[in-house]
Amino acid sequence: MKPIIAITPNLDEELATLKHAYADCVVKAGGIPVMIPFGISENDIAQLAGLADGLLLSGGADVDPSSFGESPHRELGRVTPERDRVEFGLTREFVKRDKPIFAICRGIQVLNAALGGSLYQDIASQCPGSHQHTQKASRSHLSHTVAVEEGSLLHRIAGTGEFKVNSFHHQSIKRPAPGLRITAKSADGIVEALEGESHSFTLGVQWHPEDTAAADDVSRSLFEAFVASCRKSGKSS
Repeated sequence: MKPIIAITPNLDEELATLKHAYADCVVKAGGIPVMIPFGISENDIAQLAGLADGLLLSGGADVDPSSFGESPHRELGRVTPERDRVEFGLTREFVKRDKPIFAICRGIQVLNAALGGSLYQDIASQCPGSHQHTQKASRSHLSHTVAVEEGSLLHRIAGTGEFKVNSFHHQSIKRPAPGLRITAKSADGIVEALEGESHSFTLGVQWHPEDTAAADDVSRSLFEAFVASCRKSGKSS
């Protein structure tokens, strides 16, 4: 049986949308993607977490800073409180069940905030000396290098301690949540990956591997490792 992967879509006003790339990468890695709706109750969230074998938190708008005890910064972008509510609930339920989570771009920020961490609301104004993290190139272009902690899950998947990624974000990790550790950074010190310290597969990356998986081995391997972990999760439940 193929594992069922719950994917959270973007939310724009009343329209929920999902880039084909996320689902395509899951399908090619051997999973069945299912898009999660908004407007569901806490009980629905718990039931969904019990049914799905893994959770993919996708990219999108900014995380509401009230979730980590801050007022909106002047450079804060659009926030989607309903999306935050559902994704925070799903994240906590999947962590509680030790089911695999793969969090991409906004997703790594959701993962961190949902578990008690904090974010920089705007890199350019809050992180002096930072490089360009919203690249002015195609989404498939690998724009900067990340350095990976040796022995980490990400290091094992990538098979190397350094590789290039694309970059489309203006928020980033400030304080890691309890139970999460930083396992990759860019040259300017911006956090590029987080992992769960006691979970079988909880991985957040700040870049967009779904846009580079067609030609980049590391990007493709991330989805393959995630879906493989979801397959094991499904067999054990």
